[in-house]
Amino acid sequence: MPSLKQKLGDPARRLTSAICTIPSAIVTQAMAAAGMDFVMIDMEHGAVDHGTCHAMIAATAGSDCAPLVRVAENDTAQVKRVLDMGAEGIVFPLIRDAEDARAAVASLRYPPRGTRGFGPFIAHSRWGTSLMKYRERIEDQLICCLLIETTEAVENIDAICAVEGIDLLVVAAFDLSTSLGISGQFDHPDYMRAQQRVEDAALRAGLPLGGAALNATQAAALFERGHRVIAGFDVLWLKQQTAEMTSWCAV
Repeated sequence: MPSLKQKLGDPARRLTSAICTIPSAIVTQAMAAAGMDFVMIDMEHGAVDHGTCHAMIAATAGSDCAPLVRVAENDTAQVKRVLDMGAEGIVFPLIRDAEDARAAVASLRYPPRGTRGFGPFIAHSRWGTSLMKYRERIEDQLICCLLIETTEAVENIDAICAVEGIDLLVVAAFDLSTSLGISGQFDHPDYMRAQQRVEDAALRAGLPLGGAALNATQAAALFERGHRVIAGFDVLWLKQQTAEMTSWCAV
């Protein structure tokens, strides 16, 4: 099976993802089995603790679904802990400039290339290798995904895109619209201009783009704009499907 790094490197390929805020290995396993290319286990806004995070990472075993973790902040201590649980990459929130982006990339790599401390005592088993061969097996396979969700990131987007080692940019619509002072107004001219600026910069740099899509219409709109990755939210899908079911009882 191709790795997520290989999938993202194929410009003709579209990918699916789920942001997993529900602290459940069962939910993660079901999504992996259903064909998700990767999950983003949410330790920023979700109710996931470290023990559950490890179980959710392990629940992707035997599938073609890569486990990424969204950390609460761009912090080397948080990054190394979830990588040492076996995560295949990190989703970094609140990136503001190229310096933030370089710090994110460095936290995924061991010295002299980066700043990650060595201790994959759990992770090496997840990857089917020995402790001392883990670095060789996984370091260049790890995914660096940056969330573009601040006005500063939009202003600095060209410099961010020039940082080597970024694998995916995701336009985080909820946070970006909130940062612009127009929370949830995705058709507002200010939001649309910011989104376009990010998309143009990423496409010029040849970086894969991702965005949230809760239905097929939203997904098609993102693909039309050059996005290759669509992401949904487990808890929102659950509510959406439940609400639909209740409508079946209407008389």
